[in-house]
Amino acid sequence: MLEKIARPEQIRRWEGDMPVRHRYTPGVAGDAFFTALKERGVLLGSRCESCAYTYVPARLFCERCFAELSADTEVGPGGELVSFTIVSQGIEGEPLDRPEMLGAVRLDGADAVLIHRVLEPGEEPLEIGERLEVVVKPETERMGSILDIDGFRVVETRVRTPGQAKRRLRMLPGRS
Repeated sequence: MLEKIARPEQIRRWEGDMPVRHRYTPGVAGDAFFTALKERGVLLGSRCESCAYTYVPARLFCERCFAELSADTEVGPGGELVSFTIVSQGIEGEPLDRPEMLGAVRLDGADAVLIHRVLEPGEEPLEIGERLEVVVKPETERMGSILDIDGFRVVETRVRTPGQAKRRLRMLPGRS
């Protein structure tokens, strides 16, 4: 049954739609991650001491050395923006009313990144290395899913001076 197609014109294809159903099951470590998020509003990771690497969301085993891991390491809520993109189409290809920004953030205490929406990025363009913070929904609205996280918000704003960029911390509600 495994055949190598040497000439592209020999490739067979069928036109039409193929319905795909998918159900996500988080597993043991994922369940611990979502339970901690729902009940306590915290993010749990897993630390591999052998590899000195902390995964987030939590994992049951290390993807590098296959060591067994526990979902017992709190990470965040702050972190560093390592990459971002702006999307103008939804998952089904539909145009969005307004573009959304997605950011890959390395949370404090983690080595892996978590990808989620960036909320209200502000007028100044985002920069790699920017400090962001996880925004978790109020306890009464949490359901135990990744959507219990509203997204990331910028926790510093930039003050521009000619030829130089300086950063100034913006006071967030509930912070002194």
